Amino acid sequence: MSQSFNIAVVGATGTLGETLVQLLEERDFPVGTLHLLASAESAGHSLPFKGKNLRVREVEGFDFTQVQLVFFAASEQVTSRFAPLAHKAGCSLIDLSGALPLEQAPRLVPEANAELLKSLSAPYQLTSPSPSVVALATVLAPLRGLLELQRVTVTACLAVSSQGREGVTELARQTAELLNVRPLEPRFFDRQIAFNLLPQAGVVDACGHGLLELRLARELKQVLALPTLSVAATCVLAPVFFGDSLSLSVQTGAAVDLPAIAAALESATSVEFVVLGDYPTAVGDAVGQDEVYVGRLRNGLDDLTELNLSIASDNVRKGASLNAVQIAELLIKHYL
Repeated sequence: MSQSFNIAVVGATGTLGETLVQLLEERDFPVGTLHLLASAESAGHSLPFKGKNLRVREVEGFDFTQVQLVFFAASEQVTSRFAPLAHKAGCSLIDLSGALPLEQAPRLVPEANAELLKSLSAPYQLTSPSPSVVALATVLAPLRGLLELQRVTVTACLAVSSQGREGVTELARQTAELLNVRPLEPRFFDRQIAFNLLPQAGVVDACGHGLLELRLARELKQVLALPTLSVAATCVLAPVFFGDSLSLSVQTGAAVDLPAIAAALESATSVEFVVLGDYPTAVGDAVGQDEVYVGRLRNGLDDLTELNLSIASDNVRKGASLNAVQIAELLIKHYL
């Protein structure tokens, strides 16, 4: 493609932002000028891109008319503040924070609902959904023609990187403290995460539902275009730096044809199917990879209309940054 696009990455010094910049280079995205933006505290840092070190500038005061596309890889608060400015300047934007409402910035997973773009117009406002939804949609989309999906129950064991760089730092610090037999004082998390599982990931509402769980349910229904789908989600923080592991149970309207499901997964885009007798893990298989790993395919113990399986996915690379870049690739190929 001869045409190039001026791009801005807001939150460039965070884990998602840095990975996003790496992927733009790896996938030879047609970047004209790349503007790296962050908070005042991070301004002045630099990141490598195509043989050069690009300086990070402060997002405050940036003129968004200089770019055609903006990635928001920062916090919800930053996106809520600066996304309207980018949109007003005529920029298309892709948000990774989930700050914008579904109606304003539809969630997109290219393997599941790329056709959504046909109903939208420039400047585009799109959201790369939560990494768990990217993994789930990548697996469930090729099965929609084979299953009458009625209910999805998922337990998502999330890596601490789902909480940002602070989560990674805290797990490393706690692990070092315990291995050196020193007293442990939790800082970022409200209790010990090292060698432990926390069955509550972040803030919960008055009914006890986690905001991440509510986001997962809303986004999955929208991406799969199944507004009446029943979704039950539990998010658990696991003592893993990178890579999410999901246990998925699907209730269907008829007996599940396991060989047909296996064949569909084996041929699906961005899916690595692990045959019976083996199983996928986040650390051993998925981290650093562009595919979602799926295994342990089986019926329910007492119900042939139930399908169970396990999923492993790199939450930072595949689940967030790569999905956002793939959305951008669709935009520049067909719509910008």
